[in-house]
Formats: sequence, structure tokens, C-alpha cells
Amino acid sequence: MITLKPKPLTRASFAAYGNVVEMDGANHFTINQGFAERFHDLANIDVANEGGTSCVSLFEGRMRPTPITIAMMERHPLGSQLFYPLQDRSWFIVVCRDPSDATSFEAFRATGSQGINYARGVWHHPLLAGEDGSRFIIVDRKGEGKNLNEIELEAPLQLSIGAVSN
Repeated sequence: MITLKPKPLTRASFAAYGNVVEMDGANHFTINQGFAERFHDLANIDVANEGGTSCVSLFEGRMRPTPITIAMMERHPLGSQLFYPLQDRSWFIVVCRDPSDATSFEAFRATGSQGINYARGVWHHPLLAGEDGSRFIIVDRKGEGKNLNEIELEAPLQLSIGAVSN
């Protein structure tokens, strides 16, 4: 069984899959008479395909048994999907270019101050919370059309969350 070791999440390392949503290095400016800083245009929210609209949800995730088995992947062909943690807890991301090619899988460890926005059509594993009770805000698509493809992997992989590779 192939074991994935998560690497730190950066804008550059995740660029092929979508956007990293974080304040560090983001375009920002002062608003509200100087009492707030706006970190602007952090993700490409892409939900209008086939008449879709945006939807904001909250998820509460639970930790999966470790090592984490990666046995399925999903994608959303009609819209992007953004996850942002609501507390300072690490969490994990598994993506791939082709679910039938084990060498195309990558894993990332995000900090509690980093979110991600999967681009439309990107294969990814469902939410991988680092701790029970981890809460996330989600921005994705609602509307007509089939916006979920799921695939069971012929050969499951493992995600080792004990070590982070560079």
C-alpha cells in the first residue's frame, strides 16, 4: 500500500488544484475608518456553471482512524469548493490529477489559518479534520445539475499524519 506523507500547504504547491486562502502575503487594505484590514480576493469562487449560485455552509469534522485510509475520491465538475477552518487546528488535504494513477496523489497539511479552494473538477478526498469537533466554513455551488462525481480506488492509499515531508 502506498503511504502519502503530507507536505506543508503553500500557494505554489497547491496552485495546480486551486487557491490557498490565507492572510499571509495576500492583497490587503484598511477599511472601516481604519478599524479593519480587508484581505481581498483570496479565492476564485466558480459556481455559476449551468445556473448555479453560491452556498455557504458550516461543517463539523471528526478525526478519522489513523493511519487514514484513502479509498475514494470526489470532484465537483460544476463549481469550486472552498474550506476554511474556524479554529487554529491543523487539517489535511489529499488531491490527485488522476485517481487511477497512484503517483498523481499529493497530500498537504494546512494550518488553522489556511483554507483552500478546490478548482472546479479537481479530484480530492472529503474533509480530513485533524481533531474531533473541527469546524469549517464552506463556500460552494448549489443548483441544478450533477455536481458530484465519486470514485472508489482500486488500490487504497494511506495518509500518514505523523510526519510532514518537505
